[in-house]
Amino acid sequence: MVGADTADDAGVYLLTPELALIQTVDFFTPIVNDPHLFGQIAATNALSDVYAMGGRPLTAMNVCCFPVKDLPPEVFREILRGGLEKVHQAGAVLAGGHSVEDPELKYGLSVTGVVHPDKLITNAGLRSGQILVLTKPLGTGVIATALKAGLASAAGVAQAVELMTTLNAGAAEVMAENGVTGATDITGFGLLGHALELARASGLGLEIVAGAVPILGEAREMAAMGLVPLGSHANRGFCERSLIIEGAADAILLDLLADAQTSGGMLMGLDPDRVDPALAGLRARGLAPAVIGRAGVGPAGSLSLRF
Repeated sequence: MVGADTADDAGVYLLTPELALIQTVDFFTPIVNDPHLFGQIAATNALSDVYAMGGRPLTAMNVCCFPVKDLPPEVFREILRGGLEKVHQAGAVLAGGHSVEDPELKYGLSVTGVVHPDKLITNAGLRSGQILVLTKPLGTGVIATALKAGLASAAGVAQAVELMTTLNAGAAEVMAENGVTGATDITGFGLLGHALELARASGLGLEIVAGAVPILGEAREMAAMGLVPLGSHANRGFCERSLIIEGAADAILLDLLADAQTSGGMLMGLDPDRVDPALAGLRARGLAPAVIGRAGVGPAGSLSLRF
């Protein structure tokens, strides 16, 4: 049902008329110093791809690249413990995994989930006239870079970690309740990159109001100091060639809109009459959603950014 042609969040295979299988894998190097939190973040990030397709995670398998000669076993144990906690929180089962010795520490999950074929959500499912809602603020990539430089505050790091360890299960529930058919989670390509994927896969022009996008407060300060990850610079360089910019562009805000996120929020399209119920549902689940734009504006496959 879904392969690699639309750069979607996961692959989907039809098993029966009432059951489709969702498969995804994601792993990366540490972005925080605490191994337990790193395990939680990596697992939350991997599970998110199933939620982005409207599905429910069933099983997960560890993907481990561990420098066993350089770090004590306790570090690896804490990473796996953090990941297991999030797998269980998602109502899934850890079915095993695979490990290799590697000089660079990496961890993540391969996740299998299920969805009814009629309730599948894809990045090709946006409809013209829908309103774009984002469920988590941006800026975790900048905060992680500031942490590595020793410049992020404890409060800023704690806020970013809380976002990155919050499962997108609540957002998936709200999407199902409000008939969402087009969505994606915001991860390594940043808001701009993933919004472009939505536009191209759906064959629609999208408009995003830059000032309406929620940004972590400390991330603005850190980005102004130049603490923008290389991946975010690459995202901006790639996306700017395809953007239609309206108004006077803010360079710092552009960096943040392209910020490479880890375990970011959902970007979903909602019919106008479902926006208020969806926002209420998201807030009731502890999220802070924002209306940031609309679909069906401009040439097909384009992204307009209004300042």
